[in-house]
Amino acid sequence: MNDFQAIADRVEIAALQAEFTDAAMMRDRTRLAELFTPDGVLRMPDVPVELIGLEQIRAGGEKLQEQWDFFVQNTHPGAIRIDGDTATGRAHMHEVVRLKNGIQGLNYAIYHDRYRRTADGWRFTERVYEIRYLDTTPLTGAAPHATGPASHTASDPTAVDRLERVAAALTANGFTVEILDDAAAARTRVAELVPAGATVFTGASETLRLSGIEEDVNTGDRYRAVKPLALAMDRATEADGIRTMTATPDVALGSVAAVTETGSLVVASATGSQLPAYVGGAGRAIWVVGAQKVVPDLPAALRRLEHHVLPLESDRARAAYGQPSAVNQLLVLNAPARLTPGTVLLLREAVGF
Repeated sequence: MNDFQAIADRVEIAALQAEFTDAAMMRDRTRLAELFTPDGVLRMPDVPVELIGLEQIRAGGEKLQEQWDFFVQNTHPGAIRIDGDTATGRAHMHEVVRLKNGIQGLNYAIYHDRYRRTADGWRFTERVYEIRYLDTTPLTGAAPHATGPASHTASDPTAVDRLERVAAALTANGFTVEILDDAAAARTRVAELVPAGATVFTGASETLRLSGIEEDVNTGDRYRAVKPLALAMDRATEADGIRTMTATPDVALGSVAAVTETGSLVVASATGSQLPAYVGGAGRAIWVVGAQKVVPDLPAALRRLEHHVLPLESDRARAAYGQPSAVNQLLVLNAPARLTPGTVLLLREAVGF
């Protein structure tokens, strides 16, 4: 191979790397997939993702992109070694990302590449993505006119606009909605909404735990707390009493796995204990919802549940009970139950899973 051919090959491979970044930034997954050979592989062990073949790379890439609020990728070419019609190389990446599930930050990574010369030019046969540095500090910026998730602070106008859209959709579907600054404000508001002496059942919720609402209800004497009573009862001989108490409290408190911009609440449960109260048993239901739980639609809500909420809840369940969690019951509320008015407290900060 002459020097001119080697130079041309290096220029074309560098252009291939740049085309990958351009296709990713433009969310053109068909074009991105076409940069691979038919048997090409895209591996991202830290995610984890492994996509084999053009269709998997295209479809898998679309699923990844649906999780983005915004994504900025910069490519810095690395070493390229050519061996006839094959080559190896590296590309150094600097990326800034915020996902719709609230995960965000910046990272530095390396793509370890293998290339093959084809009739259409150089193509990837393999890209392996290795993260070298990850910083998940909350980002202070936002994508102008973005439709991504609410920011974790009230100062982000994009976040405020999105929460207002969600609130409007929920209100149109019959829910009562309030937008609050943070978990502390929700704790105060719940105390105002729930009258002293009421029977109150708290569903399992990191949001309620972290906000202090669970403690307020279940350890004080202001309310007739259902959960401590139910836990003290014998599940074999007093099952009927447990079912009655948990299904028909004056107030059911909890959170959700996701809330959609179209005005639906998605609730997942391993035991189903909180669901009867939500769908007509309770005199009133109140859900406290962090900003990171806002998603565009029901498919995005189910992906958030599967890929974000369930793994985190399983980790918590293993630590608490020695076994993972599961989505054994799934409830989608497109409107509150007729006999159970529903109130949604939307927070401008991320709380819980």
